[in-house]
Amino acid sequence: MQSDLIKTERRGAIEFIRLNRPEKLNALTREMILTLTDTFKQIEQQPDVRAIILSGAGEKAFCSGTDIEELAATTDHEHALELSERGQRLCNQIEACGVPVIAAVNGVAAGGGCELALACHLRIAATTARFSLPETKLGVIPGYGGTRRLPRELGQGRALELMLTGRTLSAEEALALGLVNRLSQPADLLSEAESLSLEIARLAPLAIRACLKAVVRGDQLTLTEGLRLEAELFASLFTTEDVREGTRAFFEKRQAIFKGR
Repeated sequence: MQSDLIKTERRGAIEFIRLNRPEKLNALTREMILTLTDTFKQIEQQPDVRAIILSGAGEKAFCSGTDIEELAATTDHEHALELSERGQRLCNQIEACGVPVIAAVNGVAAGGGCELALACHLRIAATTARFSLPETKLGVIPGYGGTRRLPRELGQGRALELMLTGRTLSAEEALALGLVNRLSQPADLLSEAESLSLEIARLAPLAIRACLKAVVRGDQLTLTEGLRLEAELFASLFTTEDVREGTRAFFEKRQAIFKGR
């Protein structure tokens, strides 16, 4: 799908994806979710992409959640289930992406927008960012994976407090609780995210992919199963050229040049 509501830009090995509905605080419509799903699918098939930065257009919001008009029009079980599963598929796809996805959060990240940020591997927030899962104020609950991902990041007690009260976290609170990796001044947000992306992009892409897989998939396994997955991924990398290049570069005291093979 193609849509002006989702903008993409490639800079070297970094792919920028921007929610482009600033007049509605980048609220997610069905079209936007489907387009994002298709966009991530296409990017995953490009082996030279090393990182993805997801951001929102404008100064006020990363994403304010599901479009309220579409939410209000959802009046039966079947359509509500479809709405939730569509958002869950997108967030699952982002989390399972083989390259790091960094959320650059400017302003509001509420409801489905907060869940979108939670699905990303890393989060950088502007000092103006605000995080919340306020669905209980509308008589519903988070439906895009927030009830699973927020407790994973903050612990059950803190996550439940935020969901049950609908309270908003400031950027500073989010950093203190570990919800975001670092803070940035609003004007520097994208450059900070790009700098982190480039730092990752210089490393071995197959190792980065394996690390993501070990953590994301391992989180769904028992400790024994997760350790087995880690060992298998660790061993699989020793057949790659990147491992030989990395060890040579170490002994030769130079920067390794990884090719992803």
